[in-house]
Amino acid sequence: MPRLPLSPPVPPQLARSRARLPEGEGWAYEPKWDGFRAIAFVDGDDVYLQSRNGKPLRRYFPELRFPEGRYVLDGEIVIFGEDGVQLFDALGQRIHPAKSRIDMLAEQTPAKYIAFDLLAEDDDVLLGLPYRERRGRLEARVDAPVDLTPFTTDPAEAEPWLRGAEGVVAKELDAPYRPGERTGMVKIKRVRTIDAVVHGWRPGKEEGTVGSLILSLYTEDGSLRPVGHTSGFKAAEKRELVEKLRPYETGKTGRGDPSRWAGDRELEWRELRPELVVEVTFDHVSDGRIRHGAKIQRWREDKDPRECLVAQLDQ
Repeated sequence: MPRLPLSPPVPPQLARSRARLPEGEGWAYEPKWDGFRAIAFVDGDDVYLQSRNGKPLRRYFPELRFPEGRYVLDGEIVIFGEDGVQLFDALGQRIHPAKSRIDMLAEQTPAKYIAFDLLAEDDDVLLGLPYRERRGRLEARVDAPVDLTPFTTDPAEAEPWLRGAEGVVAKELDAPYRPGERTGMVKIKRVRTIDAVVHGWRPGKEEGTVGSLILSLYTEDGSLRPVGHTSGFKAAEKRELVEKLRPYETGKTGRGDPSRWAGDRELEWRELRPELVVEVTFDHVSDGRIRHGAKIQRWREDKDPRECLVAQLDQ
């Protein structure tokens, strides 16, 4: 990119995690997207897409187009389903060596580029400008087919993104853009709670321990559907759970059945009768599954397993 004032790789500015929205006149808020972070270096028809870790992404997303000009954007590559749900797993399927497969998926599940910062424009490097100025120039620059991320300085307007989106990214209006640093912005993830059936368990690395619990929910037709797992137990809990779960074992075991337990990983599992219920928290659902491991809050002896419905994931 010889004509641009910035050249890849440029490490993206990162966010610190917070439990709540920061408030005050110095903050702005944007929805958090569930995609691939990507910096776009655009010089006319010449486009280079750089991943968060500095790798080239352009060949995997040939359908993405950018308005004419010379500029560098920071943003997110996102794939949406027909219902508007963000499909993170569909993005992962793009990272494939076969061009024919990438082209097919680009047509079937096209991606969008959502811009949320402007790092350079024409011959100007904008990293040292406060975010409020970069946002103003971003709004003037971005046009279809690139999307501009929503923006507000009112925390009340940002609250719905904590319930209906993936969370909120809050940015200091006066902060410059500092590549690779966790400064000037924070992320507040959406935290959700459901009651789930403990439908199986996987052994831990140490013999005689539980590594993780398989979580399932009932569908409308009355069948149990695996939706994720929970782990992160303390050493003593891993041993105690073996005895707690033993009376509920059905005797059925297996390894790496992709349709039920372990995705594409070869992991041993042991089935349990669907009689135990746990309340868990998590922050993300993708394609009907909890993408990040859930955390147990409590065992629900008072809860009928049949009340643990898959509809909870849509709330």
